[in-house]
Amino acid sequence: MSDAPNLLGEYLRARREQVSPERAGIPRAGVRRVPGLRREEVAMLAGISADYYLRLEQGRDRNPSVQVLESVARVLRLDDAGTAYLLGLAAQRPRRRRPRSRRETVPPGTLKLLGALGLPAFVEGRYFDVLAANSLATALSPRLRAGRNRLRDVFLDPAEQALYAHYAGREDIAGQLVAGFRASVGNETDDPRLVELVGELSLASPDFRKAWARHDVTTREGAVVSLDHPAVGRITLNREKLAIGGAPGLTLAVYHADTGSPDADKLQVLASYAASDHPEPRADTEHRAAPSDQPSPRE
Repeated sequence: MSDAPNLLGEYLRARREQVSPERAGIPRAGVRRVPGLRREEVAMLAGISADYYLRLEQGRDRNPSVQVLESVARVLRLDDAGTAYLLGLAAQRPRRRRPRSRRETVPPGTLKLLGALGLPAFVEGRYFDVLAANSLATALSPRLRAGRNRLRDVFLDPAEQALYAHYAGREDIAGQLVAGFRASVGNETDDPRLVELVGELSLASPDFRKAWARHDVTTREGAVVSLDHPAVGRITLNREKLAIGGAPGLTLAVYHADTGSPDADKLQVLASYAASDHPEPRADTEHRAAPSDQPSPRE
């Protein structure tokens, strides 16, 4: 029997647990022993047999049709990103050898662009490592510099967490980060870099462990971000995330303020602070944060 991980089954079970009977239109009656929907309820709503759905979750049917998967996705209330992820899991083929972590190199033209932008910007890799950043990004957060990792900082660094202390739903922010990370790494869960990072964070952060177990998936996209900055106070910026051509898995993140807003003035103040602090952006040659440069895990 194959010892390959059952990623499709893990995802289906995790998402099934997130859908309440009421949300699926099923009257709640009696005591339910499982969170979310039962397998037979998913099967019924998707128009497939309970036995077939059981085979899907147990990994005994690795080649379901797109039509079946889209029906299941509809029952599990998956959005476009979640549905695409589900289809990708079903389409994967077992690998014969353990993969090596991909080497991530920032194109020289992107480094020049970082230095010329005049806006906070950094390059993020598929493991959410900061591969390069300009001085204004580092002025926005000292953790936005080459060698850091966004997941480690958001879950383990109190100074980074303080930037978002005003959010009532801080767990949602962290959860969105994890959902984007899961989408970024896809189904390559035996990637050594991924195994190391997820293992470290799962041991050090109950919040990460909880978010990772949900199997949420979302695309890496723009958002409005509000930070409690120690120098300029509350600042609200638009963050755009753009794919870098010719560099698969790398994303350029750029922050900008609404024209004429107080936030634009605050960004100018930060720009003046940053002007003489750093030279041109440099890429992280190690492609990961050095252990000595990271905060110690907290309970």
